Amino acid sequence: MATNTSSRRAGGLFAKLVGIIVALAGLALGGGGLYLASLGGSWYYAIAGILMLVSGVQLVRGRVSGAWIYGVVFIGTLIWAAWESGLNYWRWIPRLDVALILAILVALVMPSLRGGPSRKASFSVAGVLCLGLIVAGALAFVPRGYQHLEDVPDVADSSLATDVGDAQPADTPADEDWVAYGRDSAATRYSPLDQVTPENVGDLEVAWQYRTGDLLDHRWGAETTPLKVGDDVFLCTSRNILISLDADSGEENWRYDPPVSEDAIPYTAACRGVTYYEVPDDRLDDLAGGDDGDSQSCRARIISGTLDGRMLEVDAATGEPCTGFGNNGQVDIKKNMGETPDGYVSINSAPVVVRDVVVTGHQVLDGQRRYPPSGVIKGFDAVTGELEWAWDAGRPEQSEPLSGDETYVRGSPNMWTTAAGDSQLGLVYLPMANSAADYWSSSRTPAENEWASSMVALNVETGLPEWHFQTAHKDVWDYDPGSQPSLIDFPTDDGEVPALVMPTKQGEIYVFNRETGELLGGGAEERPVPQGGAEPEERSETQPFSRYATLRQPDINEKDMWGMSPFDQLFCRIQYQQASWKGMYTPPTADQPWIQYTGYNGGSDWGSVSIDPRRGVMIANYNDMPNYNELVPRDMANELGWKPREELDSDSGGAEGAGDPQANTPYAINVNAGWRVPYTGMLCKQPPYGHIRAIELASGDTLWDRPLGTARANGPWGIRSGLPIDIGTPNNGGSVVTAGGLIFIAAATDDLIRAIDIESGETVWQAPLPAGGQANPMVYEANGRQYLVIVATGHHFMETPSGDYVIAYALPDDA
Repeated sequence: MATNTSSRRAGGLFAKLVGIIVALAGLALGGGGLYLASLGGSWYYAIAGILMLVSGVQLVRGRVSGAWIYGVVFIGTLIWAAWESGLNYWRWIPRLDVALILAILVALVMPSLRGGPSRKASFSVAGVLCLGLIVAGALAFVPRGYQHLEDVPDVADSSLATDVGDAQPADTPADEDWVAYGRDSAATRYSPLDQVTPENVGDLEVAWQYRTGDLLDHRWGAETTPLKVGDDVFLCTSRNILISLDADSGEENWRYDPPVSEDAIPYTAACRGVTYYEVPDDRLDDLAGGDDGDSQSCRARIISGTLDGRMLEVDAATGEPCTGFGNNGQVDIKKNMGETPDGYVSINSAPVVVRDVVVTGHQVLDGQRRYPPSGVIKGFDAVTGELEWAWDAGRPEQSEPLSGDETYVRGSPNMWTTAAGDSQLGLVYLPMANSAADYWSSSRTPAENEWASSMVALNVETGLPEWHFQTAHKDVWDYDPGSQPSLIDFPTDDGEVPALVMPTKQGEIYVFNRETGELLGGGAEERPVPQGGAEPEERSETQPFSRYATLRQPDINEKDMWGMSPFDQLFCRIQYQQASWKGMYTPPTADQPWIQYTGYNGGSDWGSVSIDPRRGVMIANYNDMPNYNELVPRDMANELGWKPREELDSDSGGAEGAGDPQANTPYAINVNAGWRVPYTGMLCKQPPYGHIRAIELASGDTLWDRPLGTARANGPWGIRSGLPIDIGTPNNGGSVVTAGGLIFIAAATDDLIRAIDIESGETVWQAPLPAGGQANPMVYEANGRQYLVIVATGHHFMETPSGDYVIAYALPDDA
């Protein structure tokens, strides 16, 4: 008797506890739900929350009506979730997880309630609900989002590889080499090596590992793709240390350290790559010999930019500076730029050599001032370092270098990413960035409005434009193109045309006749876009959209809001309703936040695309995340202490645009990159957040598309879940495709490098990395053995672990 009484008392206490939990959950959902409904959002949360509150009170009182009321809530939630979600698994999670767990608890306490059902009946219901919870959890591990729409073409007898001349090894690289940032001057990221195939890739193992010693605890992210020429691998580190390694063993040959202060680090300490250059025979007389007068000194050179605005040339054989280049092996690109505080002018991408002119752009630190240093593009003699021309988009009809105290136009568009060059045509292709103060346009000049956020084809003999195409008019979304363009022969009805393929952050992919700028593949069209915002008179009525191919996803709506529970999903739905969202190119607003989708991280960013010219297939990995932005009035920004970086006592880093002052404009900018919940770090939009896609080059048609990245290194509050759930994570860095039928890519935030079968889109091999793999891998052959190399340094923006690793994979020696 005492035992039964004790049992009933314990059951009653448990019922009260469950009632309190249900009531508190109902209070939160009801209160937030009423606010959401007042904003024009879904009424579900308000109704469900109020009923849960009543249910919880009744459970605390020991009344079985509390259980029946909760049963109504649960069944209603199932119906509502099915209506909003259909068969979209990710949508079901926040709508049902807490409701299902609470339903199990309510079922377990029902026998202790007055008039409640028997223990057997209640526990049976709880068992069925538990089974549902287990099945729902197991379904998370089922791959989804894989689309295989068309078969990938077989390897053809002909190739879409294009002719860019043969002036340099990068123009026609040996099969076993990787001679430019994109492997070749055409930036295809295609290796003709076929030793590793889908059948044997599972045998890949670490062949060697090298550590550079250049480790950072803030703003890390080298983003480096090495080169391989002959027997040597060449790379740069975050602080621009140049290193040569033995391609077969990974042993260091030499290193050259051009001291670079940490104060010079802009947004990220990136050195994406270096450039290999061989002095032509007809320029040998221009060589400056070493101390011993050796005329062969610096015949082959490594060219690299630095974070503090220098361009270096060193002997590829020894690492010693090429003394005949500029001032003892270096030139300062900051000349005639006026005031250049530390970190404001940084070369973080590999320069490009076209017809013995080495062309470099540079990053201008975003978000600080309306009038930072100029984005001027400079072309130097690749042998002597003499400045041949300087093209400033702020004065586009001129290319004569300035002298004396003259300065290039401050705040003019820059080129921070990697260009591509065609020595046969004598053109260099520049993906031009935005004017300074990315999110405010009223003070921009007509020249800036014409040339910003454009693809510009520049004549390397004159330094003047041959053609250009603007990818965003009066850009106030930081939609500067970040991808290196790729050069191919594009098939048309009139035969193959020398072409340029250009992906953008918006997700649009354009194809141009690279000689004339004529759009190919169906071209593009100007479509009406939303108007209004903080500068209504500045907004373009239309924006360009590609008719060839796009990576853009459908517009988001309130139903796409996500979370790990209904509470954070409700938070995101409230934020959605509070913001301005009119679709792609929603104008920035000063009286409310606005949603930018896609966000500034793409679409396609600096990782670019890879191209298999024998199959006629393009591989594009891309991001699928919005930003949640706010224009912050100047007075409020001043109160918050948002100042240009050089005026701050310390710089703690952070996402680009998160509290940037935009001095000399009416507004600062606060960007929530990826639109994350501040309390959990989870993204407000449902997965997937990153994809990889195969596209037929001739038609622009999608062949297959799939999520890229798992949850193993991701989770709420920064917890690494370890779960191999295929959610599709944010990704930075591109791919390489090989004649062996494989795509190699890291990029995602799960710290894995993987091989994907180009025909099926399935992962056929993967390996964990000791740090984040936010870099493009590369492939080469040494002594008859094919190597896959990735530089794993992590990335502060992607929140992947910092490192200093260069890792080479190969099949076993006896394979």
